[in-house]
Amino acid sequence: MKKILIIIAREYITRVRKRSFIIMSIIGPLLFAAMMIIPAWLAQVEDTDIKRIAVVDSSYLFQNVIPETEYLKFDYLGNVSLSSLKENFSDLGYFGILFIAPVVTYDPNAVILYSDKQPNLATRMHISKYLEEYIRDEKLKTYNIENLDEILKSVKTQINVRTIKLTPGGIEKESNTGIMMAVGYVSGFLMYMFLLFLGTQVMRGVMEEKTSRIVEIIISSVKPFQLMMGKIVGIAFVGLTQLLIWIVSTFILVSVAQTLFFPEFRLTPTEQVISQDVMSASPVEDQPMDTSQEIEELKSALGTLKNIDFLVMIGSFLFYFLGGYFLYASLFAAVGSAVDSETDTQQFVFPILIPLILGLIVLVNAINNPGSSVAYWFSIIPLTSPVVMMARIPFGVPIPEVVLSAFLLILFFLASTWLAGKIYRTGILMYGKKITYKELWKWLKY
Repeated sequence: MKKILIIIAREYITRVRKRSFIIMSIIGPLLFAAMMIIPAWLAQVEDTDIKRIAVVDSSYLFQNVIPETEYLKFDYLGNVSLSSLKENFSDLGYFGILFIAPVVTYDPNAVILYSDKQPNLATRMHISKYLEEYIRDEKLKTYNIENLDEILKSVKTQINVRTIKLTPGGIEKESNTGIMMAVGYVSGFLMYMFLLFLGTQVMRGVMEEKTSRIVEIIISSVKPFQLMMGKIVGIAFVGLTQLLIWIVSTFILVSVAQTLFFPEFRLTPTEQVISQDVMSASPVEDQPMDTSQEIEELKSALGTLKNIDFLVMIGSFLFYFLGGYFLYASLFAAVGSAVDSETDTQQFVFPILIPLILGLIVLVNAINNPGSSVAYWFSIIPLTSPVVMMARIPFGVPIPEVVLSAFLLILFFLASTWLAGKIYRTGILMYGKKITYKELWKWLKY
C-alpha cells in the first residue's frame, strides 16, 4: 500500500508541474468564460441597432397597424414602385422593404420582407403577429356580434398543470419534468465527459512511460499491478484537480466580467419585441393573472429543486464516477501497456468507447422515459450504468435497482482490474511486436 501511495504522489506531482497542465489550466477557463461572455457582449451590442423598414401596402388595409418599438421603425410609403425601391432602399437608410400583397386576407404567403441582410426571428414574429391579429379582428367584425371583444376576453382561459409525485410513504412532493430532465442530462453528460477524458489520460500516461523505457526501472522496485493502480489513482486526482480549477476559475472570470461590463441585464431586441408582444396580447386587466401564473411557475420550479435530494445526487455521482472511472481506466491502462504508439491503440480503444457512446445515446431516452425497459437495462449494465443511471436518479429509482446496479458495477470493476493487471504486467515490458486480440488472450492465460 505504501508503494502505491508513493506512485500516486509521484504521478500527481509530476503531472501538475508540467507546462501543459499549467497552460490548459489557464486556457481552459478563458475559453469557457469567453463562450459565455462573448454572446452576452454581442447581445448588448445588438441593442443599439435600430432597423427602419419601408412598408409598401398594396392592400391599403394596414396603415399604421404594426406598432413601432425601440428597435423597429416602420415608414408607410403609399403608392411607390416596388421594383425601383428594391434598387435603392439601402441608400435611403432602410433595413428592408415589407411588401403586403392585395390577396393577404386569404393567402398566407402574400407578405414578403425584402432585405440585403438576414432579418432576425423577432422582427418576423412582430410583423406577422400584428398582421394576423388585424386580419382576424376584421373577419370577426363581419359576423356582427355585439360585445365580441368582451366575449373573447371572458372565454380566454389559462391552465397550469402541476405535477405531484406520490412517494411509497404517501408523501406528496412537487415535481417538474423539465427541471428533472435538465438535472439528469447534465449529470449523465458530465459523467460521460469525465470518464472519456480521464480514461484517455491514463492510457497516454502508460504509453509515455513505456516508450521512454522509464517503466523498466520502476518495475524493478514495484509490482506491475501496484504501478498500474498508482497511475490510475494519481491521474484521477490530476484530472479532478484540473476540472476543479476550470470550474472555479470560470465562475470567477464570469462573475468579474458581469460586474465590470454587464452591471445590469438589458433586454436584447429579440427579448424586447417578444416582451412587448406578450404584454399587448392580453388586456391590462389580464396582466395580473399572467404575472401571478409566472410567479406560480417559478415557485413550482423552486419547489422542485428543493425536493431534489442533492445529497443523494452528489453521493450517487461520486460512487458511479469512481466505479466507472476505475473500470474504464483499467481497460485504457491495459491498452496503453499493450501498444508502442498511439496509432496502434485504435483497434483496441474502439470497443471500449462503444459502451460509452451507447450510454450517451440512451441518455436522451432515459431522461424522456426513465422507467422504460431500455433505460432500465442500460442503467444496470456496468459499462453503461455510470452514464444512464445518473439520468434516472433525479426522477427517483427504486432502491433494489440501485443496489443491483452498484453491485454489478463493483463486481465488473474488480474483474476488469484483475484482467487489465494480467495484460499490464506482460505488455508493459514488451516492445516492437504488433499486438492482436489473439495475443491478448494468451496474456490473460499466463
